[in-house]
Amino acid sequence: MLPATAASAQNATKYSVKEPPLTTDWKYKTYQNASSLNDTTSLPFGQTLANEVLIPSCLESGLPGIQGENTIFSWFSTSFTVPSSWSGRKVLLNFAAVDYEATVYTNGNQIGFNRGGYFRFTIDATEHVTFNGTNELLVFVHDPVDSEGYVIPIGKQTLRPSHIFYTPCSGIWQSVWTEAAPENHITQLDVDANMDGKVNMTVHSSAGSQTPVEVTLDGRSFTRKSDTPLQFAVDSPDLWSPNSPTLYNFTVKLGDDEVKSYTGFRTISKAEVNGIVSPILNGKPIFMFGTLDQGFWPDGIYTAPNREAVVYDLNGLKKPNFSIVRKHIKDMPSLRADGVLPDEAQQTEFTRQLEILVNQHKSYQIIYNEGWGQLRDGVYPEFGLTDLVHSIDPTRLMDSTSGWFDHGAGDFSDNHHYANPQCGTPFCSINSSPFDPTRIGFQGEFGAIDTINQTYEIDQTLEAWRYRGHFLLDELKEKTSMYSCNGGVWTQTTDVEGEVKGLLTYDRRVLRPNEEQWRDVVQVFYDAAVGRGNTSYPTY
Repeated sequence: MLPATAASAQNATKYSVKEPPLTTDWKYKTYQNASSLNDTTSLPFGQTLANEVLIPSCLESGLPGIQGENTIFSWFSTSFTVPSSWSGRKVLLNFAAVDYEATVYTNGNQIGFNRGGYFRFTIDATEHVTFNGTNELLVFVHDPVDSEGYVIPIGKQTLRPSHIFYTPCSGIWQSVWTEAAPENHITQLDVDANMDGKVNMTVHSSAGSQTPVEVTLDGRSFTRKSDTPLQFAVDSPDLWSPNSPTLYNFTVKLGDDEVKSYTGFRTISKAEVNGIVSPILNGKPIFMFGTLDQGFWPDGIYTAPNREAVVYDLNGLKKPNFSIVRKHIKDMPSLRADGVLPDEAQQTEFTRQLEILVNQHKSYQIIYNEGWGQLRDGVYPEFGLTDLVHSIDPTRLMDSTSGWFDHGAGDFSDNHHYANPQCGTPFCSINSSPFDPTRIGFQGEFGAIDTINQTYEIDQTLEAWRYRGHFLLDELKEKTSMYSCNGGVWTQTTDVEGEVKGLLTYDRRVLRPNEEQWRDVVQVFYDAAVGRGNTSYPTY
């Protein structure tokens, strides 16, 4: 459905999946789509572009049939039909994510532009489409990655992949779809459901003016107004927790528009428990433990080969008893990590994109990673960013600086240390910040046992890896029982390209840890946290 580089229909290279450096057991399906061009001085409307390509996908991966290099500029083209039954309604064109800049045209007219590779955007195409006829969509994508002169949110992407920095992802890497909507329609739902059954919600509308809405949840309906905070209550809800992740479906109606969604009832807070500042879930202390998850795939880089592959990873993380997943530098992208810091305009643009990300994904913690792109020469923007995020969403705890350059912002005193943990202790390595007992002690990264000579610790056999893994878990257990550690993140879920330190290999075929052994040790973490106190705690 999306092609690139002008050429005749007869000469267009047919889509076929390229063989990536590694494959997984997931099977490809038949897709059609396209790739690259240089500038927008001559739009290739009415032309067949050179290659078919799968959308969504990263152009640098094997999945789209391109596996390109330096795909900094590219054209994508497809056609679509708007049914006559949509006449009189808004025709919305939705992009879940395009990395990095997207200029969108329909039928020869530019209808939108977006900068930022990690969030969705919607374009009203109503005035530029033909009903009950063929419409041509053209998208020009510019993705500079870490080209000279550019400092943009890129996470671990680089044009020069090596060790912990990976192949970039350019192009339309999440889904694209059209929909019909009433003139005034629902654009976003902000929902916070607490442990006491209270629901705080804002229904945002395209008109932006207060309009009657009906919310139906748990068999009860509530009539309120859009575009202003609304509240209602549910009696004795089943609470959400990692062990019992109960979700409630609900429906919101605004005029002729109807949106279905879901929420969980839970309250996240912090409190002092036996002298230790601790995270609190539903009035009880909780120990959070899981993996650092890059979210990369050998088949598609940022784009998983299919839904089943994503479910496989998550189910695999439940087996060793993990309760969290830290999505690392993908859903919360940092600036460059090579020492090139942002200027004032680039920092302002980062803040703009951060605000959009938080508004769209308010359940995510927002972090810097190890000072990547973090200004720290007497200017500490994390304080202002923490205040910004808290003003958008005051319901979450915030890990403002995960790693090395912690100046005291946010709710967590987050330590990174390899291979052994130092969480919540009176000792730390030279490059780490000392533990701050007024905040939650957390081991943001540890582990990272590798099998090649490019990391913190090398284990030459699987037996050695398992011995050291168990030893490091025991160390974290000591930091929990003896000191003030409240959670940890093991590096990492899978190997990724040259970074060979995963619980799973990059192709997901080899599992390194003994699952039963890990499950037993991790349960000790949770029991230790609960043992700090057996009552409900006042929170702050």
